[in-house]
Amino acid sequence: MTETNDNPPDRLAIHPDSPFFDGDALQRGIGIRFKGKERTDVEEYCLSEGWIRIAAGRSLDRRGRPMTIKLSGPVEAWFENSAPSED
Repeated sequence: MTETNDNPPDRLAIHPDSPFFDGDALQRGIGIRFKGKERTDVEEYCLSEGWIRIAAGRSLDRRGRPMTIKLSGPVEAWFENSAPSED
């Protein structure tokens, strides 16, 4: 039995070393609306806790990734592409 779940994960990160990374979900494309405005610069989000992380300028952390800041507010997420059908 296959269950089609067209809701994005509650929490998702774009970095592969994060425990919240989901490559399949990212391949489908995730749209994010934060405080009523669509965002394309989101590094990580959590729907249930109501926050997103975005890059803070050009500064990098010790691993060479962008430094991020956490913004709190209403977050909406959706898949931009439909799920691949299994034939």
